[in-house]
Amino acid sequence: MSEHPVTVAVDAMGGDHGPSVTVPAALEFLARHPRARVVLVGREAELTAALARSVSGARDRASVHHAGEVVGMDEPPAEALRRKKDSSMRVAINLVRDGEAQACVSAGNTGALMAIARFVLKTLPGVDRPAIASQLPTKKGVATVLDLGANVNCTPQQLLQFAVMGAALASAVERVERPTVGLLNVGEEEIKGNEAVKQAGELLRASGLNFYGNVEGDDIYKGTTDVVVCDGFVGNVMLKSSEGLAQMLYEFLRSEFTRGPLTKLSALVAYPVLNAFKRRVDPRRYNGATLLGLRGVVVKSHGGTDALGFRQAITKAHAEVTEGVLERIAQRMATMPGAHAPASADA
Repeated sequence: MSEHPVTVAVDAMGGDHGPSVTVPAALEFLARHPRARVVLVGREAELTAALARSVSGARDRASVHHAGEVVGMDEPPAEALRRKKDSSMRVAINLVRDGEAQACVSAGNTGALMAIARFVLKTLPGVDRPAIASQLPTKKGVATVLDLGANVNCTPQQLLQFAVMGAALASAVERVERPTVGLLNVGEEEIKGNEAVKQAGELLRASGLNFYGNVEGDDIYKGTTDVVVCDGFVGNVMLKSSEGLAQMLYEFLRSEFTRGPLTKLSALVAYPVLNAFKRRVDPRRYNGATLLGLRGVVVKSHGGTDALGFRQAITKAHAEVTEGVLERIAQRMATMPGAHAPASADA
C-alpha cells in the first residue's frame, strides 16, 4: 500500500462534456483526498478559466498541463494514435509513463484510450493483452467483471491472465483476501462451452486461484463469485444488455407512477423507497472501468457521466495506486503456471 501522495493525470477535454464536468469533479475529488494532486490536461486557457471560476479550497493542488489537441469520441483509434500526439489523452498517459503522475483518467474514446495506453505504457510482464474491468452491483456487494470489450477473441491463457488480474484487483480494492473466480459460460458443467472456455476452465482449476467453476449470466448479479471472467465480446454484450434492462425498468416505474392522480399519490408515499433503490443502482456510483494489465493505472470513465460519476472514476484510479494493484498483478503473474503460453487469437 502506497504511503506517498498520489498524482492523477486527468484528460480534462475527453467525454461528452469536457471541462464543465472534469474540472469540478477533480476539485471535488481533491476536497475528499487532502494528500492527492491532480494534473488537468488540455487546452490551457479553458482549464485555467475553469479553475478561476471555482471557489474550492483544493485549487492549489490542481495544476494545468497544456495539450492542444482533442481526440473525438468517434475518431478511429489508429488515427488518434498516429496523428494526435499532442492530444489531451496522449499527454495525460505520457505523464504516467514519465512518472509525473501515477494514474490517468479519461472519459474519451475507449478504443483510442486503449490503443494509446497500450502503445505508450506497454503491458506488465506475463500479460498478453490489457482487459477492461469494472465493478457491477450484486445482491452481496459488487463483482469485478472482465473483459468488458477490449478483446473480442481470447485464448485460454489470456482468460487465465484476466482471472489473475481480476483477483488481484478485487483483493486490493475490495479488500477480499482470497477472491472467488467464476468463468462465465452457458452452463455450470465442465463440459459446457466452446473449446477456449473449456480449456480455460482446466487452466483455472490448476492455477491455485480460488476458482469456483463455471457461472452463468444471472450469477453475476447474485454475487456468486467476487470475480467473473469472460472474453470481451461476451462481456460487452452482457454489460450493454444489463444497462439497457436497468434503464427500461426505471422508465417502466416512472411511467406507472405518473399514469394518473392515484398513481402519483402512490409515488409520493413510495418516494423514499424509490429514491433508495435509485441510489443503490445508480451507475455513477460504479463509474470507471480499469484498463487492467498495463504498466500504469488507467481508468476509463463513461463519456456521458456527470461530475459525481467522473469523481468516482478518479477515486477508483487513486485507490488502485494506493492499494498497489500493479504490484499485486505483477507478483501473481510471475508465479502463475499455464498463463504464459503463446497467444494466437486476434483482437
